[in-house]
Amino acid sequence: MSNERIFTTQFAQIYPMYIQKAERKGRTKEEVDQVICWLTGYNPAELSQQIEQGNDLRTFFAQAPALHPNSSMIKGVVCGIRVEDIKDPLMQQIRYLDKLVDELAKGKALEKILRQ
Repeated sequence: MSNERIFTTQFAQIYPMYIQKAERKGRTKEEVDQVICWLTGYNPAELSQQIEQGNDLRTFFAQAPALHPNSSMIKGVVCGIRVEDIKDPLMQQIRYLDKLVDELAKGKALEKILRQ
């Protein structure tokens, strides 16, 4: 899948998959929302608005109030690629979010996921 195809995918299409992944492992939608809001700076109302507007991932991250300053602490592998080594800033942000949801689904404590 090319980067452009991922960038133009609607966040509203991916969001339910994040929730399903987390819920299958006993986590909640609220925890997924908390992780997304932590990374992007959206509040819950703004997150809902992004989903309702059907924005693509490029727009979702471009309109994000502020990427969390501790996001650079997110390390690890997603889809066989180390997130800290990704050169494209948008792709790195997308993979950061993927990694956070993965950590949530694996049962990691929320405080550790949120790099507190």
